Formats: sequence, C-alpha cells, structure tokens
Amino acid sequence: MPEFSFSPIGFLATPFRDRFGIPRQAQLAPHARGQLRLLRPYDRAEAVRGLEAFSHVWLSFVFHRSADQWSPTVRPPRLGGNARVGVFASRSPFRPNPLGLSLVELLAIDTCDGVLLTFGGVDLLDGTPVLDIKPYIPFAESQAAARAGFVAGPPQQLAVKFSAQAAAQVSLHERRWPDLAALLREVLAQDPRPAYAADPLRQYGFRLYDLEIKWRCTATRAIVEAVLGPQDEVSS
Repeated sequence: MPEFSFSPIGFLATPFRDRFGIPRQAQLAPHARGQLRLLRPYDRAEAVRGLEAFSHVWLSFVFHRSADQWSPTVRPPRLGGNARVGVFASRSPFRPNPLGLSLVELLAIDTCDGVLLTFGGVDLLDGTPVLDIKPYIPFAESQAAARAGFVAGPPQQLAVKFSAQAAAQVSLHERRWPDLAALLREVLAQDPRPAYAADPLRQYGFRLYDLEIKWRCTATRAIVEAVLGPQDEVSS
C-alpha cells in the first residue's frame, strides 16, 4: 500500500493561541483575521495569479495539536457532548489522518515580498500548517437542498457584555487590534464552553493574541470580566 507525505506551503498566523475559544466553524467570527506567508518555493507571485478574482478559498490544513490516536466515534458539541456519532459523520480533529478543511474569506494578496495572504472568518489555531489552497466555486459547492444531519442550523447566540474594567482594558488594547471588541463578541456569542459546563459563577479563560480573556457565562449571556495583557498577568 503506498504511503504519502506532505509538506506545508506555509503556517497560518491567527489570534487564537489556545484550542479553547476557537470558533467551531469558519465564518462564525468574521473579524477573526489570519495571515499566511507562503514558504519557498511556493512564494512566487505567479502561483496566486488569478486568485484575486475569488472572494473565498478552501484551506487544507493539519490538526497539528490534536491527539495522535484517532477515535471511531466522537461526541460533537452540537449534540451536548454526550451522544456519539462516527468520526466520519463529524468534523472532529481525532481522525485517521489529522486533516481539516476550512472555508475562509480572501481579504488581500500581497506579492511585494514573496506571497502574503490575508483571510477573514478563520477558525484555526495560530501556527496551523496549511497544505493547500483552492478557490471556492459557489455554483458547484453551495447546495441549497443539502441535508446537514445533526447540524441543523447556526448555534444559538449569547448576548455578550463587558464589565467596566474589561471595557476599559479593551479600549486600551484596541490601539493594537482595532477589531478586538467585535472579535470578542463574535467568539463568545458562540458559547465556547464544554457542553457539560453550566456553572454561572465559574470563571473561564482563553488566550487571544497575547491577551488573557477572563469571562463567565449565564444561561443567555457571556460576561467579559477582564482582558489582561502580558504586564497585567505578571502583576496580577
């Protein structure tokens, strides 16, 4: 039986430094930007000639921080984290080959110094190895009558509120990341907690850029309590 090996064409830079907090599907957080600088010998302007005519592209990538061992069944968050389905009926990272596919918006192509691509609506971890890029073809790939199994529609949205402290901290950090507040709203509205978590007093945390986001959640609302930079973390 033949074996295959693949080399990344580049590594995606994104705001998401932890798996916890990443949107569970692409396009759920439009302000989540990612950049891909192509590696040699793929960093040639002619390799992306014509790509600017497409609004969206598919990224083929590797789940590089998932467990090596695959599982024949998984527990999708959309089923409450208890019901199991076959791994091939899911988008779980615990696959025989840890390969993923993500549809992202193509925002910019810069070929001044190699090739740098900017994407919107990313749902991938910082440093994700990208294996290939393919343009999205709407008439062939958007099927209005398609059935979506247990994923009947978009997830229920939470309202997102900022404490006075968090609002002030976000305002400060938006000097570096102007869309920080919008990105936080989009990420937390999807309720990234594990399905079994329901304690409204429990504080959660995840990293976004170089920030530590502290938040908690009620039945209908995510409350951002603190947005801490590196210096804040040292002094806290």
